[in-house]
Amino acid sequence: MLTIKAETRQEKGTNVSRRLRINNKFPGILYGINKNSILLTLDHNAIFNLQKKSEFYNESILLLINDKEHKVKVHAIQRHSFKLKLLHIDFIYIYD
Repeated sequence: MLTIKAETRQEKGTNVSRRLRINNKFPGILYGINKNSILLTLDHNAIFNLQKKSEFYNESILLLINDKEHKVKVHAIQRHSFKLKLLHIDFIYIYD
């Protein structure tokens, strides 16, 4: 099982996302049924290297948010149209 470290963020919007991307990070979100959405900040290089593996899309992922574990799956990824950059990622909870 792949493990990804993330941090929560309070702010949202275009300017905040732009500042994150300048600092080699990018925004994401974790959501699910009957759960509150969590806004995330992720390290671009770490995720970019992991997303090349087939397990990233096909298997569950352990998402560590401020040292709390969440079992998730990738729901959607937004990529830049011509640069090799990730712009945003959506995770969904996995219910056992």
